[in-house]
Amino acid sequence: MKIIECPRDAWQGHHPFIPTEKKAEYINQLLRVGFDTLDFGSFVSPKAMPQVSDTASLLDQLDRSDSDTKLLAIVANERGAEQACSFEAIDYLGYPFSISETFQLRNTNTSIEGSLERTKWIAERCSKTGKQLVIYISMGFGNPYGDLWNPDIVLYWIDKLSSLGIRTFSLSDTVGVAKSTDIESLFSALIPQYPDLEFGAHFHTTPDSWRDKTAAAYQSGCRRFDGAILGYGGCPMAQDDLVGNMPTERLIEFSSEQNEYASLNISAFHTARNIFQELMGLL
Repeated sequence: MKIIECPRDAWQGHHPFIPTEKKAEYINQLLRVGFDTLDFGSFVSPKAMPQVSDTASLLDQLDRSDSDTKLLAIVANERGAEQACSFEAIDYLGYPFSISETFQLRNTNTSIEGSLERTKWIAERCSKTGKQLVIYISMGFGNPYGDLWNPDIVLYWIDKLSSLGIRTFSLSDTVGVAKSTDIESLFSALIPQYPDLEFGAHFHTTPDSWRDKTAAAYQSGCRRFDGAILGYGGCPMAQDDLVGNMPTERLIEFSSEQNEYASLNISAFHTARNIFQELMGLL
């Protein structure tokens, strides 16, 4: 199992602003844990997301000298992608491609068709600069707006986007509505049909549903999972404080049960968890 830790998703909506040096201390500790990837920052409008406005400055303070963990930054448009591609330390760009028209407009201020053209541009830029693009299929398991959703829509867009040379897709349960049957249906269809692609799960979940969602994806062949320490963060549109990110603690627990215990430094993880609690005022 690959575990992608997402501090960016955990704190992007948090107030007040966390000083950059404090963020750097935390991410440097996460780099010692041994995660496959850190979703560490975002190149988006500082007005829209002030908490991640220091992503470029943050990079200058990271120490990757003794870590194989890769860095992923979220972008929402061409300008952000251009900026992210200018940093050698960044390995992956993540772009949220929504299959809900309403959410695509709200999240990136463009239509789905506009988002497709944007994705083409970002994919070409990543190819030229040696970066890899991860597409997050936002609202991948349904949406709260009444926009049409079914598994065939997901398969249609995976087929279309993979034709651009994109190799990694993370299905996002943006507002925590995914049902185990839909999770099984999607991963069971996608993974055998596209053996050269990597599929991941970015689940938002309530405390009582994390296991069902994780097990459904795992049993259907998924081995890439996003999480955030303590399940902090989540989508503001969920309008439910309990629908946060998938708790990383639960992913570590699950991977151990499957005898896929990731080669993580658990002592370093506990230290990171303590730092995070202090940053967020949870202690």
